[in-house]
Amino acid sequence: MKPNSGTLVVDISRAKAEHYEFVYQCTARNKHGTAVSNNIVVRQSRSPLWSKEKADQIVISEGRSLVLRCRPPAGLPPPIIFWMDNYFQRLPQSARVSQSLNGDLYFSNVLQEDSRNDYICYARFPYTQTIQQKQPIIVKVLDHEPADERKPSFLIPSGPSSSMTVLRGQVLEMECIADGLPTPEISWAKVSGDLPTKRTSFLHYEKTLRIADVSESDAGEYRCTARNPLGSVHHTIRVTVKAAPYWISGAPRNLVLAPGESSVLTCRASGTPKPSVSWAMNGIPIENSPKDLSRTVEDDTIIFTDVQAGSSAVYQCNVSNDYGYLLSNAFVNVLSEPPRVLTPNNKVYQVIRNRQASMDCASFGSPLPKITWFKDSRSSTLDGDPYVLHDNGTLEIRAAQAHNSGKYTCVARNSLGILENHVYLEVKEPTRILKQPEYKVVKLGRSAVFECKVKHDPSLVPTMTWLKDDGELPDDERLIVDSDTLTINDVGESDAGVYTCIMNTTLDHDSASAELTVVERPDPPTDLELTDLKKRSVQLTWIPGDEHNSPIHKFLIQYEDSLHHRGHWHNLTEVPGSRTTAHLKLSPYIHYTFRVLALNAVDFSRPSFPSRTVETEPAAPDKNPTGVQGFGTEHDNLVISWKPLSGLHHNGPGLHYKVMWRQEVVDSDWTTVTVANNSKFVVSGTPTFVPYELKVQAVNDLGAGPEPAVAHGYSGEDLPVAAPGNVQAVLLNSTLAELHWDPVPAKLIRGHLKGYKVYYWKEHSLHKHNPHLVKSQILTFSGDHTHRRLPGLHPFSLYLFNVRVYNGKGEGPPSPNQQIVTPEGVPGAPSSLLVTNPNLDSLTLEWSPPHERNGHITGYTLRYQSVNNSNELGPVEELALPANETSLTLLNLKYSTRYRFYLNAITVRGAGPAISQEAVTVMDEARTVNPFGNVSSSFGEDGTLISWDYWGPEQNVYVEYIVQNSEGEEEWQKEPVNGTQNVMLKGLKGGLSYRVRLVAKGHHDQPLHRSDELLVSVPAVASRQVDIATQGWFIGLMCAIALLILILLIICFIQRNKGGKYPVKEKEDAHTDPEFQPMKDDDCTFGEYSDNEDHKPLKGSRTPSNGTVKRDDSDDSLVDYGEGGDGQFNEDGSFIGQYSGKSASRGTAEGHESSEAPSPINTMNSLNSFV
Repeated sequence: MKPNSGTLVVDISRAKAEHYEFVYQCTARNKHGTAVSNNIVVRQSRSPLWSKEKADQIVISEGRSLVLRCRPPAGLPPPIIFWMDNYFQRLPQSARVSQSLNGDLYFSNVLQEDSRNDYICYARFPYTQTIQQKQPIIVKVLDHEPADERKPSFLIPSGPSSSMTVLRGQVLEMECIADGLPTPEISWAKVSGDLPTKRTSFLHYEKTLRIADVSESDAGEYRCTARNPLGSVHHTIRVTVKAAPYWISGAPRNLVLAPGESSVLTCRASGTPKPSVSWAMNGIPIENSPKDLSRTVEDDTIIFTDVQAGSSAVYQCNVSNDYGYLLSNAFVNVLSEPPRVLTPNNKVYQVIRNRQASMDCASFGSPLPKITWFKDSRSSTLDGDPYVLHDNGTLEIRAAQAHNSGKYTCVARNSLGILENHVYLEVKEPTRILKQPEYKVVKLGRSAVFECKVKHDPSLVPTMTWLKDDGELPDDERLIVDSDTLTINDVGESDAGVYTCIMNTTLDHDSASAELTVVERPDPPTDLELTDLKKRSVQLTWIPGDEHNSPIHKFLIQYEDSLHHRGHWHNLTEVPGSRTTAHLKLSPYIHYTFRVLALNAVDFSRPSFPSRTVETEPAAPDKNPTGVQGFGTEHDNLVISWKPLSGLHHNGPGLHYKVMWRQEVVDSDWTTVTVANNSKFVVSGTPTFVPYELKVQAVNDLGAGPEPAVAHGYSGEDLPVAAPGNVQAVLLNSTLAELHWDPVPAKLIRGHLKGYKVYYWKEHSLHKHNPHLVKSQILTFSGDHTHRRLPGLHPFSLYLFNVRVYNGKGEGPPSPNQQIVTPEGVPGAPSSLLVTNPNLDSLTLEWSPPHERNGHITGYTLRYQSVNNSNELGPVEELALPANETSLTLLNLKYSTRYRFYLNAITVRGAGPAISQEAVTVMDEARTVNPFGNVSSSFGEDGTLISWDYWGPEQNVYVEYIVQNSEGEEEWQKEPVNGTQNVMLKGLKGGLSYRVRLVAKGHHDQPLHRSDELLVSVPAVASRQVDIATQGWFIGLMCAIALLILILLIICFIQRNKGGKYPVKEKEDAHTDPEFQPMKDDDCTFGEYSDNEDHKPLKGSRTPSNGTVKRDDSDDSLVDYGEGGDGQFNEDGSFIGQYSGKSASRGTAEGHESSEAPSPINTMNSLNSFV
């Protein structure tokens, strides 16, 4: 077993897995009963090898039918079959060629293309993750004697009819594969009805009919039809539906019964064939269980009549037929329990006026509590119009009105007690829409605004929600929702629809709708025509499309260059919407195709159909590249980059670039290189960070472009070689310094100046008590600065720092380290403050110096003041204390008074933050005044009312009571008061007298205040119950039993003195098991022997004198019935405790499966308790 659980772990690494192929069942038991799980079947997954067989070549004439058998080895679970070729590609399937459910490959008719030598059947075993293959099958199709066309006939299934059996809830699959030429088509129909549309699907090119989640209605005859132009054939499949057992009204439910109650336990299930029902109690067939006159078994029902205490048990219901079984555990708990109300106290119910209001009073108890309801003053019970009281305790008001608001009390009572619970009902005004949204017609791209003004109950928080076509609004920033409006900006065609505003509160809602209509974009232009073609221009005309009620603003003309960028359209120019002609400028070496788009207030139209193509002659470039720049990636290179010309500006073939550069400060010639198919060039071997002049010119096969403009750039950077000089620090205060330095010369920076970095660290504190700390920090200043401030320093410390310049490449060397010595600052708070030795008029304070002294501590300041029970503060007293003191005793304080203390440490810079503490002086018992008076009692139907006067400061007040003349070990019972000066005691029993007193509790270190005790005699209540201890027959029986026990003890003592043996002793001597010793000579006890090992104590367990076996600490045991936690048996056998009260014998419950044999000493102890 797995530790602390009910899981069984089987290690199969040392044995064969098949050795563990069994049917397992879990049993869980505790003192309340035994639950069992369903059977768990363990089987090893198997993937056997394919049997060796020789695959002969199949030769067949074209048009004939063919079946390639797979016959995979039987595995557990069965393998998944698929056909592939030598290249691990799935073989194509169609209406002519398909795989059957058993894995065979069927050809309705073969074609010449079906000839191949690699028809391979593969079997994949999912659990073992293995794939096995059959020997390849060779198929050769002959075309010299093709088969004649023929009408369909079925390859599978055979014959005119067949039958199938399927279980309810499973998947039904039927297949029909036909031979024929041309290839037949398969269709399906149900002879005795219609196919279940939602659960039916057709697979494998209509050859397989699949019905999911089969029910009894799916039984009947199904007909598959194969049809081609030469005829048809039918096959009928008779389907029979069987059913494993299934619950009709759910599994048996747990029962909670009080002694003397009656009930039934029902195990109602159905199946085909009809299942049989068997019962067990605590895992034992009920016919073999102890007889119980209160229990009657009638087929699928157990009837309980006048149940008795101690008859709790777990009952198992097993429903089975040939196709399966159901097993369920149900706990029948015979329980005596006073009422408990499960609905939270003071729960608030809110409801809209004229709506139904339901207030819950969920309760538990045994016997079942009776529920009554009262409102406000409890003048009468709430029953009858307008109130409806349901069986579950819920109080319903069909149409709640404002006057129904108020406090409601539900009272749950049974023979064992009474309990009440308070809830509150609030009736709210309904939500109404005052101004509804209106119908809108909006152009695409415009804004639409819907208004929705609402009135609601002011105490409810409203939420406005908008829907579009009964769905959520699109997640679009164009849709703006305000408190009472919806704004749709830039309306599109998809925005058309019905918009609904819904005002929700936590209780109700109201809604209203309006429609938005969006106008359409224009139709595309048509009939594009090119005229007046010249070397660099052409005339384009077109006919506009339908405007759709929105005038066309303009036309957009686009072109495609089929020579360089076929399929890519570029904007060329725009013309006003009033024109239908455009004069277009053309570039050299372009193959133009034009199209036109129309734009109105809504959107662009779709593009027109393209025009014919116009080809222009090549020429030299008209322009040069832009974006020329120079920079370095290394300290000795220069990267020249530019933005290349677009294809429209190439003007001819063979475009390349002439790249030129020279140093800016040196009068030198231009260096030139030619670059093609690139937009950058790297110059190596340059001096570090030198300015250059740059030019890039476009050139093609027909010549060069115009003279290029000069650009400027720098070669690569390197790390700076110098540190800032004259570094100094000026202290501004104990935590802030200002740093100064001289800038580094530009030529030594060797790059673009980015800024300066200050490295600083705390070398150590100047106070001997603070630890040595070295942790470097960096402060970065961007830009050309020569001074900056250094914040966040610790007072009274030594810092070291240096400054470094950095450029785009990195940091330069550091300057020499400089020192910063910060002056003293104010100290931190003392690290601790304790109050000890509280007396009547004195307290002792002990403290520790601050962790952060920030200088030399020169002294301490102590301030203190009294605090009353209302947290009001008294006058402040202040004391100055020397630095070497860490404790102080304050005298002449008030007794029984709470004080608040504040302690600060001081340096030459002033006082630091304070640490605070509170303490209370001891109460003077001699001067204590009882804060209680006028304590009295009165009696009513609900209990005993205790009243008093109270003038003490303590707020924690409660009532204690105990039965008069009770034994010393009995404890006082407590009842909280909750701020009132009276309390109803409901736990006092009639006919007894009680000592009652009030207690006021202050702080933990203050004594309790108690009132004088009040003697309360509760009147006796007439009852049919008779105290058995006062009956004469019971007293006589107890005396007889006591006398019998005394005689037995005398006989035992005489036998021991004579040294004789008695039969129990002989059995003990004959028994060799040292752990089974029911007889002990030293205390004259004797026990019973049993041949059943289940009654032996657990090995290694110890048996206490009260005859019980202590439970081992394990989570495997069932949760104690009534110990909280869920408390019923699930169908898997787990138990969840739910209904019974807290078990009084949890620590002494039986361990695991064994129980100890009863001992006479236990009987004597129990009898002595009666005597």
